[in-house]
Amino acid sequence: MKLPLIWCLLLLAAGTVQAQVPGENPFKQLENELPTPNVYRNAAGAPGHMYWQQKADYQMDIRLDDEQQRVYGTEKITYHNNSPDPLDYLWVQLDQNVRALDSDTYSTSTSEMGERMSLGQLSRLEPTFDGGFKIDWVRDAAGKDMAYFIQKTMMRVDLPKTLKPGESTVLQIKYWYNINDRMKDGGGRSGSEYFEEDDNYLYTIAQFYPRMALYSDNVGWQNKQFLGRGEFTLTFGDYDVKITVPADHLVAATGTLQNDSEVLTREQRQRLEKARKERVQPVIIASQEEAIEREKTKVKKEKTWHFKAENVRDFAFASSRKFIWDAMGVEQEDGSVVMAMSMYPKEGNPLWERFSTKAVAHTLKWYTHYTFNYPYPVAWSINAADIGMEYPMICFNFGRTEADGTYSDRTKYGMIGVIIHEVGHNYFPMIVNSDERQWTWMDEGLNTFLQYLAEQQWERDYPSRRGPANKIVDYMKGDKRYISPIMTNSESIWQFGNNAYGKPATALNILRETIMGREAFDYAFKTYANRWKFKHPAPADLFRTMEDASAIDLDWFWRGWFFTTDHVDIALADVKEFRINSMDPVAEKARERQAEEEAPRNISSIRNEQEITQTYDEIDTTLRDFYTDYDPFEATVIDRDEYHHYLQGLSEAERAVLQANKYYYELTFENIGGLVMPIILEFTFADGTKEVLRIPAEIWRMGTEEVTKVFPFTQQVKSIVLDPFLETADTDTSNNYYPSKPAVNRFDLYQSRERNGENPMQRNRRAEQQDASGSRR
Repeated sequence: MKLPLIWCLLLLAAGTVQAQVPGENPFKQLENELPTPNVYRNAAGAPGHMYWQQKADYQMDIRLDDEQQRVYGTEKITYHNNSPDPLDYLWVQLDQNVRALDSDTYSTSTSEMGERMSLGQLSRLEPTFDGGFKIDWVRDAAGKDMAYFIQKTMMRVDLPKTLKPGESTVLQIKYWYNINDRMKDGGGRSGSEYFEEDDNYLYTIAQFYPRMALYSDNVGWQNKQFLGRGEFTLTFGDYDVKITVPADHLVAATGTLQNDSEVLTREQRQRLEKARKERVQPVIIASQEEAIEREKTKVKKEKTWHFKAENVRDFAFASSRKFIWDAMGVEQEDGSVVMAMSMYPKEGNPLWERFSTKAVAHTLKWYTHYTFNYPYPVAWSINAADIGMEYPMICFNFGRTEADGTYSDRTKYGMIGVIIHEVGHNYFPMIVNSDERQWTWMDEGLNTFLQYLAEQQWERDYPSRRGPANKIVDYMKGDKRYISPIMTNSESIWQFGNNAYGKPATALNILRETIMGREAFDYAFKTYANRWKFKHPAPADLFRTMEDASAIDLDWFWRGWFFTTDHVDIALADVKEFRINSMDPVAEKARERQAEEEAPRNISSIRNEQEITQTYDEIDTTLRDFYTDYDPFEATVIDRDEYHHYLQGLSEAERAVLQANKYYYELTFENIGGLVMPIILEFTFADGTKEVLRIPAEIWRMGTEEVTKVFPFTQQVKSIVLDPFLETADTDTSNNYYPSKPAVNRFDLYQSRERNGENPMQRNRRAEQQDASGSRR
């Protein structure tokens, strides 16, 4: 007897082997693309046993000139060479030089003329603001002048003698610069905001001092020029900063205030102590009424605020007489208390008083849940128009109300979202200190992912802009000429927001929800965060750690999502239904009879039957019985006997499979977009029940363009949906259905009317003329 059909079906269900398609295998390992592991960064993605990093400590005296909008400063940098390398020079970042008149940011920006140009557009064609650091001198510890060379946004300081491993050196720098008006001079990450109504300024000050560039084991000096996008790569250190401002200003800054008795009133200090014990409702430290009083007059006297911060990579501050201030304590799992605080002008109320500090506390809670306890004493949220920017312990966030104090849901959720995002940056990159100048996605993408998780904890169905897979579809299916791989230098990225924020955040969410599962992902991600907190990770460290801590090979995922511009478009190309030939002549003959009766018939067969029926009516009854006696669908004795012998030859296991009489569905999937992904299927059965099956992406290993798989079920399938929960970022879901769903196109109705005696032809001609003249209709 020939091999029964059942065994053919079972072999087919076990897997289909297809020839490998030409081109690079998406499951090729990443070893050639990633740097070779070494004693500084091991193959598991962790710091190696000889890992090292530099340290830079700062002492600064800063004066904010509220009349001329300037910053004056002197700083003493103590640089510790913890590397195994002797250094003959040091590189210092001069980020304010991005606003110098000869900045490459201006000269390399593109522009074009239009038929209609505003004066504002024309004024931006050439810079007029005198920005950039004005360096008075650079000296050593003894006060002796040091040789230096300024290369745009970088300054090389030549050392009088080689700085050997384990040694330290001191730089002293005196400088000043003009503070840019963020609302007039093209925005920016820091600067001033002028309030004409009360003739006051609000200052959000960052990149205000020459900062040590990072020297690391995997890059050397990170001295790429700052052009505006690629942010900041910095060295950890301790800060001792004194900030002199008008006496009626309130100041928020990185670190802990050292002289509160000198700059705060007794009542403010009492309110702060109360706030430290509060866990639910923020306590007002400086009220709106008090801020309004300060706005009315400008004192000439000054005060110096003294802050210290340990083990931070940067320092920023905010200063204004307009500030309202509130605060509350956030207790962590280890028992420590972090002060969540906000400062904002009255133009942000009541929105900020209601939500800002609570959003800070919420962020600390949930980011800590996914990473580690927040290690710093304070987290500030400062209100400033049209900005979202982060620094250690302090961030500047947008969100203003209408003149009457009202605000829309869009404004509310936008403000809460930006606060969560910017406070979240304390974790990435302020603590997990990635190289922003090179890899924007390593902080923005990871932080946007955690922002999404925190937003969903704030409120069910929070209107998150990024995170879910379906929200990246329009970008992924766009013109590939204007899409860059995620692994592209920050200054060279097309569609910066989608590339550096949206796509990596979505990729991580897909890893968590679809590929790894929440438990495996959360453990691996927390491992990465704890391995690299207060250190300098690179992309390979993330990629390797996620695999090392989960035992899941993710090279195919990193390659597809981070190194290519491929997109996901998997089609359910074909569905075939099979039933087992049971060999039972009674059952099979009955099935054949039913199939014959239900099958469509051609016209010749129908007409032949009509003629034969007519002939039968005309002939003798005996002869008619002779012609109609044979029934091809009746099981004979011989058929039954053969079936009996067939059953006796089957094993018990084979007989069980045969008697199950299952339905077999052969599904063919086509990879149109090029990006391999898991296959998620939802089957709906004849009785209305459903079943979801998840097939790992490795099904594409032997055929990256097309794969076929057989699915057995106990009942008939009525419909199949591919990617039913929109979790793979499939860019075309029209080919995800069986039976296929026709696309529904909508059209508008209009009421046909005569207008001023016009007939339809005249009306159409008039509309065409209006279009040609540029009129709206």
